[in-house]
Amino acid sequence: MWALEWEDQVLVIDAGLMFPHDEMPGIDIVLPDISYIRENGKKIVAVFLSHGHEDHIGGLPFLLKQVNVPVYGTRLTLGLAKHRLREHRLLSSALLREIRPGDKVQVGPFRVEAIAVCHSIPDALAFSIETPVGRVFYTGDFKLEQNPPYGYGTDVDRLRRLGEEGVLLMLGDSTNAEREGRSGSERDLSGPFEAIFDEAPGRIIVTTFASNIHRLQRVVALAASHDRRVAVAGRSMRNAFHTARELGYLDVPEGLHVRLPRADQDPRLVLLTAGSQGEPVSALARFAARQHQAVNVREGDWVVISARPIPGNEHLVNHTIDNLYRHGAARVFYAETGKVHVSGHAYREELREVLGMIRPHFFVPVHGDYRLLHHNAELAESTGIPRDRIRVIEDGHIVELTPDSITVTEENISGLVFVDGLGIGDVEQVVLRDRRQMSQDGMLVAALGIDRDTGRLRTGPELISRGLIGPDLSQELEEAAGSAVVTALRQVGTRPNVGVVQELVHDTLSRLVWKRTGRRPMIIPVVTEL
Repeated sequence: MWALEWEDQVLVIDAGLMFPHDEMPGIDIVLPDISYIRENGKKIVAVFLSHGHEDHIGGLPFLLKQVNVPVYGTRLTLGLAKHRLREHRLLSSALLREIRPGDKVQVGPFRVEAIAVCHSIPDALAFSIETPVGRVFYTGDFKLEQNPPYGYGTDVDRLRRLGEEGVLLMLGDSTNAEREGRSGSERDLSGPFEAIFDEAPGRIIVTTFASNIHRLQRVVALAASHDRRVAVAGRSMRNAFHTARELGYLDVPEGLHVRLPRADQDPRLVLLTAGSQGEPVSALARFAARQHQAVNVREGDWVVISARPIPGNEHLVNHTIDNLYRHGAARVFYAETGKVHVSGHAYREELREVLGMIRPHFFVPVHGDYRLLHHNAELAESTGIPRDRIRVIEDGHIVELTPDSITVTEENISGLVFVDGLGIGDVEQVVLRDRRQMSQDGMLVAALGIDRDTGRLRTGPELISRGLIGPDLSQELEEAAGSAVVTALRQVGTRPNVGVVQELVHDTLSRLVWKRTGRRPMIIPVVTEL
């Protein structure tokens, strides 16, 4: 999510979510924090969605619960967003506005033009936004493919005209800024996929991002031409499959699609399944572990993982591949063993070309880890944009733009909203810190009673540990802890303060446990006055 602000009127572009990192235990999803907008009397005039991927639309229901404003997007983008809004009981009240490439919409002081771009999902858009100080161009997620086998390509002619008309600021996709060459075309997959369908003796299982409708269409077409039936597994895959089919983006011949679990017995089944990133509870992971309720891997299956692992997910994907082979899969095709995937994001040569077309006065790289933003900034400089007109910024930074200057202010409005079960925003960094500590070194509860007058130990300490030590060591540690706490309590004097005693017990046990085990568990003293 990012936003343009002019005199307290705000235009929001995209409303995505982030999936949690390893250092966020227990968190389900992560949302952008819009408190800056809500708490400062600012008015959101509209939300524009560039395309239908979760990292661009997944946070929309949470945004609309706080501010119900018009939402603009293409037909498929809104179709996918509707599933999320329906789940949150917001569909009936949502103000959804369909737009198409070439449309121009005036919202407040902003005039937004939708521009067609090619991506790994149909109906993706870039945005040209006329503001009171100049034109801002946002590439969205894109690749420079002009004639894809499905859907529309990137409107290169319009990009060139934008460059001729003049662009004050360009925000450019950085996802593949460190990859040389070009991203390739969906057409490049024709040969490898055709060969798989020609040669596979039994069932074929294909996993890809559920929203990659182009890839789903290729599989469906091949299944039809090879007299195979298609079944779909996984909630996200089913939603994308049926939404795209209903809206006319996916052509499925009558009788081709069969339902699980009956299809599991078909020796020539083609199974489209979610789980290309190896998510532990995904349909593919359960299929590979033979734990799916309807369909599981069999001897002789051929499996195609038509996606590249998102950085950090490699071990999950590898674990899934291991399970597939362990439980009988004959062949597994993935990025390292076959040409079964092309990226939906532009590589360096394409990024360089777009920079040459747009020729922006200022440039800000977006959408990528910091190293990718850095590489994209260097790429922009190599095309002739002076370094002092390029800004590498991170989440929460505010950029002030005039016709002649670009400044990153010292103010930082960054913030992440953690969703944990039914709780939204009630988990803060301190909670995550505690969870990380417990997951790494366990926890130790020390319950004791002290004399309210003398401060002497009356009962305990009784130690209860989880994830720290085995039962064989607990008695020895408990005896040592009792002696250490008795010694420490001699410092508190008569009529002690419970808070002081808790801190003293915590510090005493922390030193003792570290000395005996080399670990630093979370220590929770429970002190009762008797």
